[in-house]
Amino acid sequence: MKSGFHSIHHRLFLLFLFCMSSILLIVSLLYYNRTTDQLHEKISDLSQKNVAQTAGLFTLLYKGYDALSKSLSNNFEMIRLINEKTDEPAVAYINEQTVTNIIGSIFYSRDDLVGIHVITDRGKIYNYGNYMNVVDPDYADEDWYRQLQASSGKMVWLGVYQHSLIDQVEDSPVFAFGRQIYDLNEHKPIGIVLYETNPQPVLDALENLKLGEHSQVYLMSPDGKFVTSATDPTPEVSNLPTLPTSQNVMVQQESDRLVVASKLSFSGWWVMSITPDKDLNVELIEMKRYLLIVISALIIVSTLIASIVSQTISSPLKKLIREMRQVEVGNFRGMVNVSSYQEINILVASFNRMVRRIEELIERVKLSSVSEKNAELHALQSQVNPHFLYNTLDMIYWMLDEEGNEQLGELVLSLSSMFRYSSQWEDGAEVSLREELEQIGHYLKIISIRLEGRLQIITEIDERWLDIRVPKMTVQPVIENAVKHGLESLGRQGILKVYTKEEGSVLRLIVEDNGNGMNEEQLKRLQDSLNGDGPSPSPKESGKSGIGLQNLHRRLQFMFGECYGLQIQSFPGEGTQVAIVLPISVEGEQTT
Repeated sequence: MKSGFHSIHHRLFLLFLFCMSSILLIVSLLYYNRTTDQLHEKISDLSQKNVAQTAGLFTLLYKGYDALSKSLSNNFEMIRLINEKTDEPAVAYINEQTVTNIIGSIFYSRDDLVGIHVITDRGKIYNYGNYMNVVDPDYADEDWYRQLQASSGKMVWLGVYQHSLIDQVEDSPVFAFGRQIYDLNEHKPIGIVLYETNPQPVLDALENLKLGEHSQVYLMSPDGKFVTSATDPTPEVSNLPTLPTSQNVMVQQESDRLVVASKLSFSGWWVMSITPDKDLNVELIEMKRYLLIVISALIIVSTLIASIVSQTISSPLKKLIREMRQVEVGNFRGMVNVSSYQEINILVASFNRMVRRIEELIERVKLSSVSEKNAELHALQSQVNPHFLYNTLDMIYWMLDEEGNEQLGELVLSLSSMFRYSSQWEDGAEVSLREELEQIGHYLKIISIRLEGRLQIITEIDERWLDIRVPKMTVQPVIENAVKHGLESLGRQGILKVYTKEEGSVLRLIVEDNGNGMNEEQLKRLQDSLNGDGPSPSPKESGKSGIGLQNLHRRLQFMFGECYGLQIQSFPGEGTQVAIVLPISVEGEQTT
C-alpha cells in the first residue's frame, strides 16, 4: 500500500486533483465574495432609490393635503361666521348650518376623507363625517390638539391611527393632519381644523420601501419617535436606529439588517426601511446552493481528469522502466513504443536512441578489438625472425655504402627503420606524435626516391604538439592513401603538405595534397564507409597495410570519442584534404 501511494501515478493524481480543486474552490470563493458585495451594493442602491421615490410620493401627498387644509382655513365666509356673535337662536342656527354646509362641500370634494372637524377657541365644534358624531370630551388634553394649536398656521401631520382622534364612533384607521385657523382681519388664531382621511395612500407609499416580505417600514417624527408603520403597528423603539441630524439620507448596513432612511423636506419627518438579512440574502442562499452543486460536479469531473492525465503520464513511464530493466540485464533488442506528451515522447525516443547507440558501441568495441588483434597478428607475422631481416638489410646497406651507392643505401636504411617501427607492439598501440612523424619521414624518403623528384613535401608541425599521444600507424595510412591515389599518377609537380591547426580544444593534423581528388560519389562512398553506413572500402581506398582509413577512423573514435577521427574534403582535379581530429587536453600537451 505504501509503495503504491509513492508511485508516480498516485502522486500525479493527488497533485492534479489538489491543484484543480484548490483553483476551483478559490475561484468559487472569490466569485461568491464578489457577487455578495455586488448584491449588497445593488440592494443598497435599490433601497436608496426606493426611499427617494417614497419621499417623492409623500411630497405629492403633502401638496394635496396642504391644498385641502387651506380650502377651509382660507375660507373667509366660514371665518366670518365662526367669529360672528349673535344672541338670536335662529341666526346662530343658520350660521352653524352654513358652516356645516361649507365643511360638507369640502368633505364631498374628495373620496378619501373620513371626517372634518373644526374646533374654535370658544369650544364650538363643527363636524362632518358620520351621521352621529360623538366628540371626545377630553380632546383638549390630547397631544394632537396641542400640536395643532402650536403649529403657527402650518399644516401638521399627525400620522396614522387605529381610529378617529375625536370621533368616538369612528373606529376605522385614519390618517390625521390639520392646521390653525387664523382671523386675517385681527391676525390671531380662532381655532383649528382636523382632517381625517383614508390612510391607505400613506401606507401604500410606505409599502414602496419594502425590499422583502419581512421588511419593516416606518414614518418617524422629527424628534425620532415612531409615528406610523406599514407592517408593525407597535414597533419597539429600542430597535429603531438613531436618526442623523446633519444628513437627509441614511444607509446603515448592520450585522443582521439593512437600514435605509430619508428625511421628508416639507415636514422634517423621516421614512425608514429596515430589512433583515434573511430577505437580503435570498439570492445569495440560492447562489450558494447552486455553487455547491456545481463545485461537487466539477470536483467529480476534476477527479476523472486527474486520473486520466496521471495515467497518460505514468503509463509510458512504466513501459520505459520495464524496458530499462531489460537493458540492465543486457537485452538491447527491445524498443519502447508510446504515444504521449511531447516531453515523454522525446524521453522515450532518446532512450531508444541511447539503447541503439549502446548496442552500436558494443559492436564497435568488438570490431575494434578484432581489428586491433588483426593488426597485432599482422605485426607478429612481420616479425618472423626479425633479427635475421634487420641483419640482412644492414648487410645490404653496408655493401651499397662500400660501392658508393648512397641513395640506394638510404633507401634500404629507411626501409629497415619502417620494419622495426611496424613490428614493435610490445608497449601497446599508442605512441607520441614525434615518433609517428619520424616513421613518416622514412616513408616519405622512400616515396620521394621512387617518384624521382616529382613530389614536394612541406611539413609545418608546431613543437607544442609533438608529445601528444596518438594511436600507432595514424599518419602513414593517410599519407599512403594520398600518394597512392592522388599524387603517384599526377602528370605535374605534386605537393604533399602536413601541418597542424588548433581550433579551441581540438587539434587538427591535416594531410593535404594537390592530386587528382575525388568526385562527389567517390567522396560520399568513402565518408559512408568511415561512418559505418556503407560497404567496406576497396583496397584502393584502404591501402595495402591492413590498417586502412576505416580502421584508423574507428581506432581514433575508440581512443578519444565519437567527435574525433577523420574528416575528408576533396575536389576533382584540385586535391584532397584529410584532417586527423585529436583532443588537445592530453598529457603531452600539458608538459609543453
